[in-house]
Amino acid sequence: MKSPAAWRTWAVGAVVLAVAAALLVAVGPEGAGAGRAGTARGHRWITDRQGRALVLRGLSTAGDAKQTADGMPWIEEKDVAREHRALGTNFVRFLLQWRKVEPAPGTYDRTYLKRVAERVRWYGERGYHVLLDMHQDLYGPGTGGNGAPRWATETDGHTSAPTDPWELGYAEPGTVRAFDRFWGTVEGGGRDLRKHYVGALREVAGHFADDDTVIGYDLMNEPWGGSVQGPAFESGPLARLYQDGIDAIRTVDRDHWLFVEPSAIGSNWGFATGLPRLDDPRGDGDEARIAYAPHLYPLPMDLGGGYTGDTKGRVDASLRAWREQTEKTARRLGAPVVIGEFGLDVGLPGAMEYVEKVQRMADEMGAGFAYWSNDPGSWAPWDAEMKPTVLLPVLDRPYPRAVAGDPVSYRWDEAEKTLTVSWRGVAGVRGGTEVYLPERHFPEGGRTEGGGRQEWNPKSRTLTLSSGPGAHSVRITPRG
Repeated sequence: MKSPAAWRTWAVGAVVLAVAAALLVAVGPEGAGAGRAGTARGHRWITDRQGRALVLRGLSTAGDAKQTADGMPWIEEKDVAREHRALGTNFVRFLLQWRKVEPAPGTYDRTYLKRVAERVRWYGERGYHVLLDMHQDLYGPGTGGNGAPRWATETDGHTSAPTDPWELGYAEPGTVRAFDRFWGTVEGGGRDLRKHYVGALREVAGHFADDDTVIGYDLMNEPWGGSVQGPAFESGPLARLYQDGIDAIRTVDRDHWLFVEPSAIGSNWGFATGLPRLDDPRGDGDEARIAYAPHLYPLPMDLGGGYTGDTKGRVDASLRAWREQTEKTARRLGAPVVIGEFGLDVGLPGAMEYVEKVQRMADEMGAGFAYWSNDPGSWAPWDAEMKPTVLLPVLDRPYPRAVAGDPVSYRWDEAEKTLTVSWRGVAGVRGGTEVYLPERHFPEGGRTEGGGRQEWNPKSRTLTLSSGPGAHSVRITPRG
C-alpha cells in the first residue's frame, strides 16, 4: 500500500504525463504549422575565431560522470581518438558537476578543473569544439539525483524515493523542496544558493576563458522549477538565474558562447517555452553570444516507445511542434540553435529511421546537436564491449564542419551519394569551407562540381574549399 506521500508523487507524475499526452495528441500537422523550407536564411550561427559558421555534430560525454567520485567520464585519450576517427564529429558536450566545482561553500576545486582541462585538450588536439555543460538531474545526491553538492541540498525534512520512470522523481517531495529552496520560491530564510551556483559558473569560465577549444558554457541542464512551473518559472526564477550567470561570466570571459535551456518538461516534447530574451554585456545583435540549446525527446519515445506504427505518427507530430516552437523561441532570443540532447535505445523498432530523421531536421534548421551519449551501451554508437552498434554508421554521415560565410543550405542524399552545400561568402572571414567525407561513403575522397580551389586531407577525411564573397554552391559525389 502506498503512503500518502507516495500517492501524491504518483498522482502528480500521472497528471503531468496525462496532460502532456493529451496535448501531444492535439498537436497534429495543422496545429504544428509548416517548418521553414530549406535551411537557415536569416539564421544566426555560432562562429569560430576565423568567422566561419560552425555546423556542430557530436556526442555528450558522459553520463557516467554524474556518479563517479571524481566527476570524470570513462574516456581516455584513445577513446577520443576512436570517436573522431569513427564518426568525424567536431563537437562534444562535456558534463560538469556543481558538486565537484564547489565541494564546500565558496571553495572551488581547481584540481578538478585541471582534470577537465586535460580532457578538453584531448579533444582540442583533434579539432573539436567543447561545450562545458553544468549538469544536474533530480537536483543532487541528496535527492537521489546528481549535480548539486549535498551542502546545497535543503529539503526541510522531506524525502525522495526512487521512481520508475526516473523522471517522476522530480515530483518527489524532497526534490521539489530542494529546487524551491534553490530558486528561493519557498517562504523562510536560508542561504542564497543561486549566488553560489553563479559563483561556480564564474569559476569555470575564469578557468577556461583563454581556451580556444572551449566554445562555451551550458548554464544548466534541464532546469526544473519545483513547485513553480511553466512561464512563471521560465520568465521568473530561471531567467533571473541565467541573467545573473551571464553577467558574472562576462566579468571573466568576454568571448565564449553562453548556452541556455528551457524547462525540460514540455519543451522537450514540443510545447511552448516562456524563456525571455536575455542580455549579453557584449552588446546586442551580432555582438551577443547567447545560444539556445533545447533537448528533444518526443513524449511517446520518452516513455520508452519506438518509431513505428501509431506511435510514429505521434512522434512526427511532436517533431513538427518541437521545430516550430524551437525556431520561434530562437527568433525571440536572437540565438542560434544547438540540440543539446536527443537519443534513444538503438534496439527499439524504427530507432535508426528516427535518428536519421532528426539529423535531416537539424540540417534543415541549421542546428547543431549533441547525441546522448557516448557511454558504451544500448544508446550509443558502441556497445559495452566497444563494438559498433547499428547507430554508428547512421551518425557517420557527410556534413560541412565549418562554412566560410553564411550557410544557405546543406543536404546529404544517401541514396544518390551526394552532398550539396550552398553558402554566401562574407568579406573578412578567414579560412576555407571544411567538409567531412566519411570513408564508408567516400572511400577515395570526393569529386566536386563548383566550389573553387580545393584541398583533400585523407587522414582527417576533410575537403577544404576556398572561396571569397558572393554566392557559392558545390555538389560532392564519391571519387572513383
